[in-house]
Amino acid sequence: MSGVEWLLDTNVVIGLLKQQTATIALLESHPFDLSKAAVSQITRMELLGFPGLLPEEELAILDLLQNCRILFIDELVEQKAIQLRRTSHCKLPDAIIAATALVNNLTLLTLDQRLQNLLAQFKTDK
Repeated sequence: MSGVEWLLDTNVVIGLLKQQTATIALLESHPFDLSKAAVSQITRMELLGFPGLLPEEELAILDLLQNCRILFIDELVEQKAIQLRRTSHCKLPDAIIAATALVNNLTLLTLDQRLQNLLAQFKTDK
């Protein structure tokens, strides 16, 4: 997909903005380059829709998102998310983010072990 290799989960974007140790370690364990990263439309909504978001936090989020591609929910992502929800009982936002990674053949960078396990299970089932 035109140079994009990584899909960033919401927790990774937050960790990157806050320079959290676990996030930095995760990104350093991959040949990570922000210009090759994308986020799901769901991640953008989660980040910008956070209650109590301060104006300077919103600006930092928007600045980071400017460097990433936003992947929208299309019919293929929707169908894959439905399949994931039915088979794993995960939360809908997680299913959409995982489906976005799968449909676009991207590596999901997340600190959520359940989401990692879901993707690993789904990839081995196929």
